[in-house]
Amino acid sequence: MALRQLQGHAVEKVWGQRAIPAIYGDAANTDEPIGEIWFADDAAPDLLVKRLFTSEKLSIQVHPNDDQARASGHRCGKEEAWYVLSAQPGATIGAGFVQELSDEELRAAALDGSIEDLMVWHPVSPGDFFYVPAGTVHAIGAGLSVLEIQQNVDLTYRLYDYGRPRPLQLDESIASAIAGPFVHRPARAIGPARDELVAAPKFTIERLVGAADHHVAASAADPVWLMPTAPGCTSADTALAAGTVWLAEASVEIAITAGGEMLVARGPASQA
Repeated sequence: MALRQLQGHAVEKVWGQRAIPAIYGDAANTDEPIGEIWFADDAAPDLLVKRLFTSEKLSIQVHPNDDQARASGHRCGKEEAWYVLSAQPGATIGAGFVQELSDEELRAAALDGSIEDLMVWHPVSPGDFFYVPAGTVHAIGAGLSVLEIQQNVDLTYRLYDYGRPRPLQLDESIASAIAGPFVHRPARAIGPARDELVAAPKFTIERLVGAADHHVAASAADPVWLMPTAPGCTSADTALAAGTVWLAEASVEIAITAGGEMLVARGPASQA
């Protein structure tokens, strides 16, 4: 089948939300806070797509690159990107520092809590995009719904967790961190109603908008993840509801009406 919907798996988190959209089924009716909905597929192992819901700040954390992760027995490192779907007034995302920090300064700031004040907390609104290379110290703030596209590995090192009773990984974090300012990468127009949000070694991400028709090239060897972020997306006779995630294993035609929007992600094989 050229296009198939990926089923989401709900993950409880202490910083999650209880008011989850009804499109996520049982996750919308739980008494426990849901922080993430995971969309993974064994046939396409390069990327993992998540929908995040935050009621509190996530830990200040960092992810290793491929070489660092493999040296400690993991399949790969973790680069990721975030697309803001909704944001409460005053919501922020922490990424990077106000200045370069040495390893000693970073350790001391994590231990005494001043790391919070040294980070840059970026005000965010729907449609904002962050590409987060491995080594970037970051923290997603409260009051957000975010679409995350990442290398498919569950690997996080915590530097600081606001006193929550969860373990930290200071040595691993400091060894992985590039402790300096964060650099935003602007989107690039690559066609009518089509932007390239990022072209990185581990993935590319495009944004398609309406009213327009779009051709999306894909194959079984180079699958593509389709993520409608606003109503009005269809492929042939299939409606692609906002909030769902689809895998295309052959080229597809996408029709988007006015106001509609979709993100399209490709793994590293597609960039060879």
